[in-house]
Amino acid sequence: MPAREPPRWLSPATDYGPLAVFFVAYVMADLMTATAALMAATVCALALGWAVGRRIPKMALVTAGLVGVFGGLTLILQDDAFIKMKPTVVQLAFAVVLAGGLTLGKPPLKYVVGPAMALDDEGWRILTFRFALFFVAMAALNELVWRTQSETVWVYFKVFGLLGLTAVFTLAQLPFVQRHLKRDDET
Repeated sequence: MPAREPPRWLSPATDYGPLAVFFVAYVMADLMTATAALMAATVCALALGWAVGRRIPKMALVTAGLVGVFGGLTLILQDDAFIKMKPTVVQLAFAVVLAGGLTLGKPPLKYVVGPAMALDDEGWRILTFRFALFFVAMAALNELVWRTQSETVWVYFKVFGLLGLTAVFTLAQLPFVQRHLKRDDET
């Protein structure tokens, strides 16, 4: 029997659920409580992904590992700098994976997003390069925000700013994607 497709709600729930839990816990308590809640919600998201979808994406495991390490350091050492650095490390990890794939001649976006859209090879290379640069910029921006702004400003930036900027950047790539879509006779 072929594996059935996981429900459409699963990916957003497991991707954004822990972030929502983090935000609510921060608003209701403080950053240390929010960090503990994020760690617990991340474990729950992985378990839900496995229970419902029977798979856990590699990037979800990497992100969960980073949440465990940086969240654990934050709670054990009672130093919020670690949880504030986590988005920087995650963004840089994405950039390194994308740039590394490009260096090897295998744009990772093609293998992740490829089933959803068919671009020509030049389109995949350029789009991957753009996203690698974007992730480097987001890492730098996170560093700037957490090091120069209040904790509350950083939390709102982490929850809404990073997501919003990612959505805007992704939408801004649509005209480029349209130009590099393969025609039906090429697919």
